[in-house]
Amino acid sequence: MYRYDDEIAPHVEGLPRRDLRELKATRAALDAAAAAAAAQVDPAGVAVEEQEIRDGPRVRVYRPDRPVDGGGVILHAHGGGFVMCSVETSHARSVELVRETGLPLVSVEYRLAPEHPYPAAVDDVYAALEWLAGKGVDELGADPGRIALHGVSAGAGLVAGVALLARDRGGPRPRFQFLNIPVLDDRQRSASIRAFTDTPGWDTTKSALSWDAYLERGVPGGADVEPYAAPARATDLRDLPPAYVSVMEFDPLRDEGIAYASALLAAGVPTELHVFPGTFHGSTAMLSSRIGDRERAEEVEVLRAAVGSGG
Repeated sequence: MYRYDDEIAPHVEGLPRRDLRELKATRAALDAAAAAAAAQVDPAGVAVEEQEIRDGPRVRVYRPDRPVDGGGVILHAHGGGFVMCSVETSHARSVELVRETGLPLVSVEYRLAPEHPYPAAVDDVYAALEWLAGKGVDELGADPGRIALHGVSAGAGLVAGVALLARDRGGPRPRFQFLNIPVLDDRQRSASIRAFTDTPGWDTTKSALSWDAYLERGVPGGADVEPYAAPARATDLRDLPPAYVSVMEFDPLRDEGIAYASALLAAGVPTELHVFPGTFHGSTAMLSSRIGDRERAEEVEVLRAAVGSGG
């Protein structure tokens, strides 16, 4: 039915399918898989430590043994539909990014819905940004003017919301926002959200359930949803950090990512958009492929250019 990349297609049927209606079991399975994967990570060249932010979340800090001179720092928010996963889920990729970019990275253990609905997660990521822009950059030896917000899926939606919040509150100003397969629009009206009802990684049903959990049932699609919760709701995108937006061809979230990138451009925000063909939501993390390798290499190149010493 879907024209997946030739290296991806043979493995799609064997992928596990997670049910958000069985959230406890799904969380347990994903946490176990993340812990097993993290145990296999070779941390050579990267120092890893846990920190507690006062009146804020726990963060995991990654420091390169050989940092880029005069470089910045990456503030990362993991994916998981607002309701699952943790810093452990993105641990392997966080180590890789730090090793390959030479930039330190701070990964936020934000609170999950439905136990902690909006604005808990946004508040946690914003608190991490404030800490990083102050005490954190001093500890890391990073340039406070070179902070890159970086998020995957729901995490990308969170950092997009934080970029808006920082602008509107007059808070720390990130230099860049990297939005990978972002969750941005609670209204669920796009062509891709209607079309991709049974794709692996993410589908229309999971999307609806996650918004119900994050905003509380009956709220998604209503008139009063704030843009910090669903950045696609923002009517003014001026004066935001330059952005890179990546979307997958067969992802329910594809069109909202494209629309947000277009809206940023229309508002005068320098923005790069990349649609990766033959892919689905999370395919890079689930399966090895040349298109996935290209996506990861581009991520490193973009972050180096944005907040490295020459960015």
